[in-house]
Order: sequence, then C-alpha cells, then structure tokens
Amino acid sequence: MSTLSQVIEILSKKGFKEDFGMTKDGFTARNSGEVLIPENIKIIKTYRFEGESNPDDMSILYAMETNSGVKGILVDAYGTYAGNEPEKLSEFLKKVKIRGKEN
Repeated sequence: MSTLSQVIEILSKKGFKEDFGMTKDGFTARNSGEVLIPENIKIIKTYRFEGESNPDDMSILYAMETNSGVKGILVDAYGTYAGNEPEKLSEFLKKVKIRGKEN
C-alpha cells in the first residue's frame, strides 16, 4: 500500500465509505450532512503520504468512526498545501479521541 488511492480503496472495502471534512458549518459527514463534535468521533488509524517527486502528494488520511458506527475517511494535505482553514481542522482533530489512546 504505497499510494493514497490504494489505501482509500482498501478502506472503502472495509466499510469506510463516508467522506468527512470541514465545511462552513463545522466538521461534517459530507454524504449525510451530519455535523459532528469531537466527542462523537474517533480516529481509528492514520496514514501519511509524502510525495517524493511531487509536493502535491503530501497528505494525511484519517480512518474515522462516529459513535453511531458510521465509518469514513478524511484526507488532508499538510505543509504548504494545507486546506483553506488548516488551523480550524487542526483544533478539531486535537480534541478527537484516537482509538486505544486517551486525549
């Protein structure tokens, strides 16, 4: 598993189908439109991708699950290519529980 698309495909087969991300309303499950708070979601696993020849490939993929059992992913660029409001997402993720770890 060396590429982002390969990991996304594998996670999708394991039921991680929702697309999570920041919107103007907050951290949202984009398919359902549900707005989530950090206490209602946990990070199952993270994957970091560093582009060897293309800086656009620098990203982190989060496999996440809500308290209600919805599984999905969040793909976030880092470094120079971070999203429009990286500090907003960063603050949210700092509050999210990581499976097997207490925050």
